Amino acid sequence: MKTEKLMIVGVGGQGTLLASKIVGKLLLGKGFDVKVSEVHGMSQRGGSVVTYVSWGEKVYAPIVDKGEADYILAFEMLEAARYAEFLKPGGKLIANTQQTNPMPVITGAMEYPEDIEGKLKTLGIDLDAIDALKTAEAAGSAKATNLVLLGRLAKYFPYPEEDWIECIKTGVPEKFVDMNIKAFKMGKEL
Repeated sequence: MKTEKLMIVGVGGQGTLLASKIVGKLLLGKGFDVKVSEVHGMSQRGGSVVTYVSWGEKVYAPIVDKGEADYILAFEMLEAARYAEFLKPGGKLIANTQQTNPMPVITGAMEYPEDIEGKLKTLGIDLDAIDALKTAEAAGSAKATNLVLLGRLAKYFPYPEEDWIECIKTGVPEKFVDMNIKAFKMGKEL
């Protein structure tokens, strides 16, 4: 069996690490050798955060090089553009249409790029862009954006919804389980 690779990219505080833990737990439960690696930028200051998840019969390293990712799960559009070159031909980029201004945009030194979604599609990237923030708010909390995106990712994985939900139940605090499951299901059904 070949090794498959997922990159989860976003900005500090968006819940990328929780998402990677849920995916890793799901894949371990399916009997795969799974490696997860977290790369933190200035995550406490809204900087870029990347998590790699690799799985297969035997995985020797979690790191994903350019052109190797089967899936990229982007929590923000600029991060989707920043890491698009890591997607392999035929890979899937799932992106939240939310825009989070980086410090150069906040200070006025740069402008947020226009029409990132259109530019990615022009490059021939298989893009599934959704408004995960709006969906999370409808589920009960903007903080559930990560679970909306996981729900969307689950649409492309061959595992039953119940298996994902079991991993969510053990991965989030008990008082937030129902809301997170609702967000997951809403993301999958978009």
